[in-house]
Amino acid sequence: MSNRKIRILLADDHALVRQGFRLMLETQPDMEVVGEASNGREALELAQNLHPDVVIMDVGMPEMGGIEATRRLAAALPRTAVLALSMHKDSVYVREILRVGARGYLLKDAFDRDLLTAVRAVARGEGYLSPAVSEAVLSDYRRSVSDPLDLLTSREREVLQLLAEGKTNKEIATLLNLSVYTVDAHRGRLMEKLNLHSIGEIVRFALRHGLID
Repeated sequence: MSNRKIRILLADDHALVRQGFRLMLETQPDMEVVGEASNGREALELAQNLHPDVVIMDVGMPEMGGIEATRRLAAALPRTAVLALSMHKDSVYVREILRVGARGYLLKDAFDRDLLTAVRAVARGEGYLSPAVSEAVLSDYRRSVSDPLDLLTSREREVLQLLAEGKTNKEIATLLNLSVYTVDAHRGRLMEKLNLHSIGEIVRFALRHGLID
């Protein structure tokens, strides 16, 4: 085993949470925090520049959540392990983020020891689930094969998340650097694919699939 430190990127929209994790991780002789991000988009950009060994990824973040960020990160940087972080024990959150490529899932109220164990496990290429995330969740994950989100393109998933967060077509167009007309087209297509008929249904769908808290 080399004495190279595990390089960690923290992605959480709460600065205090990041600070707490940083303090805890940096007391470890085998770990260093190389960067911090406050949303999924920032996490992706930083990861592509820094090539960390592990990204500790909060599931519920604004603009781009942890699930979509993990999906993209797993495709772009397969050697970087994602350790998902959430307050939710619900199997839907766990299933979603493991399905798109996270190696581990840790509850935010986990003990310090669990966090350090989890980081070392995913850095070694192993999986890790919070002890409180039960076997039932695992078996549920193994049973689930098809998922409606697979019907959407990457851009449609992005538009779906922003609509669910209450952003208007105009705001989304600005954020994604698209025309309002293009956003409207994406919105129409995703609603058709998912059989959704209103913003209320979009929000409920996004909540059910762990895209927003």
